[in-house]
Amino acid sequence: MSDVIVVGGGAAGWAAALAAVQGGASVVLFEKLAESGGSSALSGGCLALAGTDLQAAQGVADGPDLLFKDLCEVGQHVNDAALVRTYCDAQLTTYDWLKEAGVGFSPVIETASGQSVPRVHTVDPADLVRALKAMAEQGGRVVYRSNAAVKNLLSAPDGRVTGVQLESGQELLANKSVIIASGGFAKNPEMLNQYAPQYAEAVFVAGAGSQGDGLCMATSIGADLRDMNYVKGTFGKHPTDETNDHSLQAVYKGAIAVNQDGQRFVDESISYKLLGDAVMAQPWHTGYQIMDQGIFDTGDDRVRILDFGRRLEEGLFYVGDTLEELATQIEIDADTLVATIARYNGYVEAGNDPDFGREHLVHQHGVLRKIETPPFYAYPSTAVVFGTYCGLRIDPHAHVLRADGSRIDGLFAAGEVTGGFHGAAYMTGSALGKAVVFGKIAGEAAAAS
Repeated sequence: MSDVIVVGGGAAGWAAALAAVQGGASVVLFEKLAESGGSSALSGGCLALAGTDLQAAQGVADGPDLLFKDLCEVGQHVNDAALVRTYCDAQLTTYDWLKEAGVGFSPVIETASGQSVPRVHTVDPADLVRALKAMAEQGGRVVYRSNAAVKNLLSAPDGRVTGVQLESGQELLANKSVIIASGGFAKNPEMLNQYAPQYAEAVFVAGAGSQGDGLCMATSIGADLRDMNYVKGTFGKHPTDETNDHSLQAVYKGAIAVNQDGQRFVDESISYKLLGDAVMAQPWHTGYQIMDQGIFDTGDDRVRILDFGRRLEEGLFYVGDTLEELATQIEIDADTLVATIARYNGYVEAGNDPDFGREHLVHQHGVLRKIETPPFYAYPSTAVVFGTYCGLRIDPHAHVLRADGSRIDGLFAAGEVTGGFHGAAYMTGSALGKAVVFGKIAGEAAAAS
């Protein structure tokens, strides 16, 4: 028997394990796959942090209050303000805590989804999970069991969660609490069909363990759900290339999005989750990110979603010396594409986009750019579902809640398995950020329970 049982070995699970150990608890962590990492290790490695030393070094003025404002705006104010506030107040401490665990951060990205100032701090996501795991295991108070799938939660007659049952039938009890950090359900076709049928034709990239296990276990004992109607894909995934799992976000550097008819179809500055909705409504569920050489040159090869150069080397871009030549390559009427670009450039010059209301590169940050300097580039783009961003209802201490708002004693949750934080859309870095912030919170609360 241990004090705390953690279900899932991604960033949230190992953050919870480390925090619980630091709180004096003994921990058993179960991972259903052969190795830790989950969807966290496959992510773009972005964390949304505000008020850090890296921002200060780059002259960026930011803080928890502006982060809170942006997260609520991006979530269209349907996210749980208490969870958002908790995240904003805890993220700087968590940032320092991650650095103490050996996590290395790269310079802040200039533009990213949903942000009014640069605040995306990048890491190697697999290294982040490894660093948390190594630090948690240092004191010998963590037992790690891989290839060990948890099937059910065990409860006492009063409803308190007391432990877990493995697929093998083995039962383990926890002296204090159980933490579910088992990820989402992007690899569960039945659940996706139930909650996100509009994304049936999208590309899905997630950890193999993202089957919704933890969500199903918790709801079977009365846990409530949040945000289940906000499953969304990320715009920018190449529809045919299977070697690049990550999307490309040229729109946030000044590119525009056009459909197969050569027409813009969206305000390109909005959250790439809302852009995902928009592209799924286009012919063939596909569009093109159109840019010129000046925009192409602003790419950043340190960041997967802005690495234009590597995609060009791999032959994923169409390139034309003229817009007419580019249009021919992507089988769009040349006159239509030329007219679309000319109209957009006029909007940039006038400072007013009457078609879609675009005012910035991304959210409330960045000055729009004309598309005028050859050569011109087109990147085919559809939507990719990296995660489900919805799930168990939790309170600011990561307790799992019932529909009436009461706690399920002995049960905490963190990471992608939880809902309420993102709301209707998504800010770059908020998923991995949520995983480590609420993983730490869950571990501390479980150890103290």
